Amino acid sequence: MKVFKTSGVCAREIRFKINDKNIIEKVSFIGGCNGNQSAISALVEGQTVKEVANKLAGIECRNGTSCPDQLSKALKKLA
Repeated sequence: MKVFKTSGVCAREIRFKINDKNIIEKVSFIGGCNGNQSAISALVEGQTVKEVANKLAGIECRNGTSCPDQLSKALKKLA
């Protein structure tokens, strides 16, 4: 499980697991809005890292970022 410390959002960190085929197996957010983060997790699990990182990049909520944008940054940095 990889851990990414977020910046500018309510969630404090994102934890995720990627298999050897670059498929996202698990995503969980620590802190923040449970409903939105549960939805994000449900939608991205089973998808490729590249596809998810590209789709979520640049989505803004506040502070010029969002939880989906932070997940994109985490995947690009740690995957």
